Amino acid sequence: MKKISNYENKKILVLGLAKSGFSAAKLLHDLGALVTVNDGKKFEDNPQAQDLLSLGIKVITGSHPIELLDEDFSLVVKNPGIAYEHLLIQKAQSKHIPVITEVELAYQISEAAIIGITGTNGKTTTTTMIEHILNKKEGNGQALLSGNIGFPASTVAQKASKDDCLVMELSSFQLMGTYEFHPHIAVITNIYEAHLDYHGTREAYIKAKWKIQQNMTENDYLVINFNEEEWQNLAKQTKATVLPFSTKEKVQGAYLENGHLYYKGEFILSANELGVPGKHNIENALAAIAVAKIQEVDNETIAKALREFSGVKHRTQYIGTINDVKFYNDSKATNILATQMALGGFDPKHLILLAGGLDRGNEFDDLIPDIKYLKAIYLFGETKYKLQRVAKEAGIPVIQLTENVESGLYQAFEISQPGDTILLSPANASWDQYPNFEVRGDRFIEAFNQLKNNK
Repeated sequence: MKKISNYENKKILVLGLAKSGFSAAKLLHDLGALVTVNDGKKFEDNPQAQDLLSLGIKVITGSHPIELLDEDFSLVVKNPGIAYEHLLIQKAQSKHIPVITEVELAYQISEAAIIGITGTNGKTTTTTMIEHILNKKEGNGQALLSGNIGFPASTVAQKASKDDCLVMELSSFQLMGTYEFHPHIAVITNIYEAHLDYHGTREAYIKAKWKIQQNMTENDYLVINFNEEEWQNLAKQTKATVLPFSTKEKVQGAYLENGHLYYKGEFILSANELGVPGKHNIENALAAIAVAKIQEVDNETIAKALREFSGVKHRTQYIGTINDVKFYNDSKATNILATQMALGGFDPKHLILLAGGLDRGNEFDDLIPDIKYLKAIYLFGETKYKLQRVAKEAGIPVIQLTENVESGLYQAFEISQPGDTILLSPANASWDQYPNFEVRGDRFIEAFNQLKNNK
């Protein structure tokens, strides 16, 4: 960890706790800053705030008083989920107080080089694939997972040495709060329309993602998806050395040709050897291969690691088999596109889908081509009636409404036959019935284990 002094005796407001805010507050305190933490959760229900208070950090909880910014703060560190329309953020900006996210702090103190991964879908899988491959390489240093994947970047950066690298998943929310952030390698998995409730427009969303490369030079590498012309045009706007990947054409990087994955003409492995199913995972693997080659990992090691890679929890995660029926947990599929990508990895005639969740006002007609050959579908949550309509239009022979993920699993298994697959891929957020997609996926796994134990 670099010992920086630019925050000594500076008054800094950390707005919003959760993992990243908690980590940022502790780090800034250790760096000599005069930290004030403001979190909406009440103090008695807020163990993180209680811990910070015990360290001597000023804590204000239960509300966000606008008069907080009457103090002379030199910096605001914002939780990524807090919108820029928040009154405190607007007031900070009107007073020309910089507003950053915790990943900016991580960059400032990190001795390790950063590999940053962003995109609409595939971030978590690609990030984990890269970490898995790089840690198979012999030599000094480790690849350390960090960022939006659940490990606060500023915590991991404190532990990383100059021989390590931070493999950092980055959301658009995090990237908006960066200024100096400078990864050595940046990956953009894809860009689709998402998070418009936060960003307002698709253009603003893309602009946030594109910040990942804003400080890169020709000595850095941008690994970018060349499947669409839009991304190819974006690639012309960076100073970084561009390394493309594609499943549609041969490029000067990583690509798919005749069912095989190559890097600049070198055969790596066949697509059917990958440890995770789905066309989207071929794209993820190509991005990971490009990063591994930059990091001088040999082809045999890359291929072995990708064969062994069994996926990320809650992302097309194979959880087991009962009576020759396979079960996959894709609870992280919180939008239509993610579910479409998951469906592409299975034979629909032997696939039973569990879907549904929070109603955000959208319809699901885009799913019809992807679900029309399904064996059955079980629907839950606020959107079950919307999904029931498109399932009928798709002509799915078995369409059932069910109470939740757990009941859906049991009912799906009752009609399943050997050779079938039961897939949880909701195409919706979880908040109508579950605190988050992780809990939803865990309940699916628990239901599977209970069913298996009773067989």
